[in-house]
Amino acid sequence: MHPFIQYTIVRNIVKYKLKNKIETISAEDFENEVQNIKVEFSHWGSDIFFMLLGVVSASFGLKGFLLPNSFVDGGVTGISLITAELTTIPLSILLILINIPFLILAYFTVNKRFAVKSLFAIILLAVFVHAVPFPSVTDDKLLIAVFGGFFLGLGIGLAIRGGSVLDGTEVLAVYISRRTSLTIGDIILVFNVLIFSVAAYVFSIVIALYAILTYLAAAKTVDFVVSGIEEYIGVTIISEKNEEIRLAIIEKLGRGCTIYSGKKGFSKRGEPLKETNIIYTLVTRLELSKLNTEVEKIDNDAFIIMHSVKDAKGGMIKKRPLN
Repeated sequence: MHPFIQYTIVRNIVKYKLKNKIETISAEDFENEVQNIKVEFSHWGSDIFFMLLGVVSASFGLKGFLLPNSFVDGGVTGISLITAELTTIPLSILLILINIPFLILAYFTVNKRFAVKSLFAIILLAVFVHAVPFPSVTDDKLLIAVFGGFFLGLGIGLAIRGGSVLDGTEVLAVYISRRTSLTIGDIILVFNVLIFSVAAYVFSIVIALYAILTYLAAAKTVDFVVSGIEEYIGVTIISEKNEEIRLAIIEKLGRGCTIYSGKKGFSKRGEPLKETNIIYTLVTRLELSKLNTEVEKIDNDAFIIMHSVKDAKGGMIKKRPLN
């Protein structure tokens, strides 16, 4: 959408929202409200885009791979697939019905907006599964398990990026984990073991084993999509030559950094602690080797701490061009 058209729409929305206060509100407050609505408008647009992509991908995974070959997956989708096989109820109806309790739980444990968006995404998925024809891609069981899981996981991950879910299992896992000593991963694992056990009984052990492969492919894809294509590494560097290292990070890697004032704690009782500057920066995993090389060139004895960062935004996260 053209920026001018978007700005005009947002201003009209704000005028309607503030119709009873429009005469008394200041120009600055009005522009601040315009900016706030513009941000919400932009986020809603990107969320809907991710949800639509997620629904298309998940539908393709189901109808192009899993459904034509009676394969199952974990979570609510797996329960729906097994129930559809045992009854005459269409899968599209089951996807909505079985997710409803989880959405009610999400309404009270997460928030109303998340629950509404998830309901919209699940209904859209049901419509696509029921009405949109997707061709059956292959009858090779290994390809069905791997790529069926991949496209299903891609869809679930994109929906999560859009602030919703296509499968309510994680909502239940979060709810139980808050009230027990079990982790979210433990709960999802137990939940899916039960589903795969039922699949082994209803279908066969072979189908259940392929279902586990499908689930693993989907889970890894979800992690990849939700965590982002670039995995960032947070690096803390303590060195006497911190200024040279700071310049190397900026000039050689094109990254930003933050400097903390600290004190070295290794000293005897009564001796003053020596002050030092501590460097913190974010790099991608692919850049980690170059960072280590540049630091080692300057100070071979530098103390370096590294940890994975799931996501980051703002600042100089995106690498700036080097001159």
